[in-house]
Amino acid sequence: MKTQNYSNHSQFVPMFHFIILPALLLLLIGSIVNLVKSSHDNFYSASLIVLISVLLILTALFARGFALRAQDRAIVAEEKLRYFILKNKTLPSELRVRQIIGLRFASDQEFPELVERALNEKLSEKQIKKEIKTWKPDYYRV
Repeated sequence: MKTQNYSNHSQFVPMFHFIILPALLLLLIGSIVNLVKSSHDNFYSASLIVLISVLLILTALFARGFALRAQDRAIVAEEKLRYFILKNKTLPSELRVRQIIGLRFASDQEFPELVERALNEKLSEKQIKKEIKTWKPDYYRV
């Protein structure tokens, strides 16, 4: 596996991002065209197809969002434990979830210092990631 860093840490799931989402978008567009061209006789079925298309898109987006939210919770718990192991105190509650998610890529050596900087300088997740010198890869998040 290729060494992970700031420029290549984003991950895509090809089947989801490049096949399922575009196919759902095409399904929605096709169903809307079908609805617009429908006659009085098949208007009801054409409108149901549009509704199903919208519901499928929402289901896909919510499913992805729920999975990311669960991963975020796990990351926060892991980083709280890591901070406690390194500093023998709790991770400051003023940190936002997005900041903690950015901090997960920092090595143990720079993690405590970056926590303090993130708090004092109100660094964003992106800024935190850019400040990391020794990248700790996370190959499990998608």
